[in-house]
Amino acid sequence: MSSGSHASGMTTIEVRELTKRYGSDTVVDELSFTVEPGHVTGFLGPNGAGKSTTMRMILGLAPPSHGSVRVGGRAYGQLAVPLTEVGALLDAGALHPGRRAEDHLLAIALSNGLARGRVAEVLGMVGLEKVARRRAGTFSLGMRQRLGIAAALLGDPQVLIFDEPVNGLDPEGIRWIRDFMRTLAAEGRSVLCSSHLMSEMALTADHLVVIGRGRLIADTSMSEFTRSNGQGTVLVRAEYCDELARHLTAAGGEVRSGPERSLIVSGLDSTEIGRLASFHGVALVELTPQTPSLEDVFMELTRDSVEYEGAAA
Repeated sequence: MSSGSHASGMTTIEVRELTKRYGSDTVVDELSFTVEPGHVTGFLGPNGAGKSTTMRMILGLAPPSHGSVRVGGRAYGQLAVPLTEVGALLDAGALHPGRRAEDHLLAIALSNGLARGRVAEVLGMVGLEKVARRRAGTFSLGMRQRLGIAAALLGDPQVLIFDEPVNGLDPEGIRWIRDFMRTLAAEGRSVLCSSHLMSEMALTADHLVVIGRGRLIADTSMSEFTRSNGQGTVLVRAEYCDELARHLTAAGGEVRSGPERSLIVSGLDSTEIGRLASFHGVALVELTPQTPSLEDVFMELTRDSVEYEGAAA
């Protein structure tokens, strides 16, 4: 990949006070965040939170009601050949089913003034070189996703935007996209990826932007997000569980029973639990801090911003 070929080399996405209203409905509300090069930034929020609308505004597909988006310091509309700056996968199903994979890419390349030879390159990058002559209508969902990613890469852009790229994929396809996004980021590109699959994002993203009802809830590194928002617990197994549970409760811990006769303790960390057990002469068999999952933290944070079903009109 010729990632060094761009003048700036490094390109950020800057979203500033971005707002989108449809009539009286505010879908995106004063949203500000930055997507930095060299990272996969996970863009999270409940369905209806405004993720897709935000991505459409970044890509110049929907005009903001207020605020601005800059890609490498310029608005999308000011980019001379947008495909060489920003690549996007918004809807992998948007392919002509009768068209061959390589012809689909060739049409995009030629209409953007890109070299023909790039088509074979990107097909190779996404592992579709063997099916280049097959019609897109015969492709599985995973292959269509790969073809969509190939199209996004045609202009060798420094910024990539993926909207729900792993939706409906099998585990192998999911793993492939995850690794591929991380590779793109490692090359110094800015990668923004929306998803509502928390477990997936926990493995893919190193930075998170979380929104609810169009508003920013969090903009932070993955480790910081789970550490600062989640109440961690400790899993404990001991020779005399009941006795230990009494001591832990007396010391201000909250104790519930866990799997296979273990205790799940919150309010005390593993050091405090170890000292307490030692003091009371209770032998510990296991002492394992449990960090909260991204999903736990996300549910907690977005509880108030999930669209209420059947809310009064």
